[in-house]
Amino acid sequence: MADSTGFLKFERGLPPRRPVEVRIRDWKDVYVARQNGEDPLFPTAEVRKQAARCMDCGIPFCHHACPVANLIPEWNDLARRDDWHEAIERLHATNNFPEFTGKLCPAPCEGSCVLNLQESPVTIKQIEWEIIDRAFEEGWVQPQTPPSGPARGSPSSARVPPAWPRRSSSPAPATTSPSTSGPTASAGCSATASPSSRWRRPSSTGGWTRCAPRGPGS
Repeated sequence: MADSTGFLKFERGLPPRRPVEVRIRDWKDVYVARQNGEDPLFPTAEVRKQAARCMDCGIPFCHHACPVANLIPEWNDLARRDDWHEAIERLHATNNFPEFTGKLCPAPCEGSCVLNLQESPVTIKQIEWEIIDRAFEEGWVQPQTPPSGPARGSPSSARVPPAWPRRSSSPAPATTSPSTSGPTASAGCSATASPSSRWRRPSSTGGWTRCAPRGPGS
């Protein structure tokens, strides 16, 4: 449960930034870099205070304004409770690259924060940045390699189609040969043929086939 009075107890705060006239001359970070051995510019206690300002609104407009639908109230409250491992799990549930969006996103979530009605929204972008930085420092972010197996497109991974019977382009041989005692080829077998006509040349096979008997005299 969020701190229901956090937004009343704490003011919005951000780490110090480099002067504009200095940072426009290079491509370095906007925020002042921390030297070795120095205290963090934005200590954990301060981050937790900023996260406590989140009211966990019944309708989280920040969540709806986020392009990737981050679960912002959830990981804000986890950061407030100092549960950073679970916070990065909730952040990664919807965002594969918070290390990018934490710095480059224009933060439409903050513009949609209810506290923005007083021009002091929750520092959502900074909290996201702090969560992913902590995850890298603790070694919680690890490369996720795909399962081993044959490379796509290799002969061993190609599916072999079933062996279908080959179809010849030449006409099929005659299925039945007329005997020497039978009628000649000119005696066609049809519905109107005489009873003595027993042979015909069907178009499907190209050979002779015997007609069914048509009575005692056939």
